[in-house]
Amino acid sequence: MMSRTEEDFELELRSLPGVLNVAMSRRENGDVSEVTLVVYGMNSAETEGVAHQIASLYYPDAKVIVEDANTPSVPDPSRAEPRVVLVRTEFNTADGACEVELAHAGRIGIGRTDNGPLIGGAEATLAALRDLGYEIPFSLMSVMNVTALKNWPVIVTLRAHDDGKERYGIAQAQEDVLSAAKATLDALNRFPMRSRTSR
Repeated sequence: MMSRTEEDFELELRSLPGVLNVAMSRRENGDVSEVTLVVYGMNSAETEGVAHQIASLYYPDAKVIVEDANTPSVPDPSRAEPRVVLVRTEFNTADGACEVELAHAGRIGIGRTDNGPLIGGAEATLAALRDLGYEIPFSLMSVMNVTALKNWPVIVTLRAHDDGKERYGIAQAQEDVLSAAKATLDALNRFPMRSRTSR
């Protein structure tokens, strides 16, 4: 359960202009060891400076990380294998079902779910990756629109099974299911996923 101090700390960080999401890692004694801010539409360097000042008042030893959602994720040049390609997304408004189709090295992976365009888009993307034979050592924590307005980004948060650290992906498209699918892939973009079929 979050302490009052942590609540105040998080509230101050979330009130900074452009901050979309705040995540905290803790030490064994419960103190915050690391805080990650996802920033959109603002100068991330300025936000990082203010965030450091706020953190020094609450948790002086905490590491502050700012992820700039304005800057697309850069592919890891050490990965020689072909990238996973998003082929198609579909959402059926009648039953709330969505489907995501991915391609990789000539193979097709399809994921389906009945959980609507946002959560469903992320779940179907993870299912399609598994259909391609990939191991996904993450749990889907949240999928949300930045605002209730149209044409604003969708943020996907994944939590690693091994160390509990969170990864964030952000994407913007005309349809929620497409935004959710792209944001899910963005969250995994720098993670060297292993394919069971390549062993």
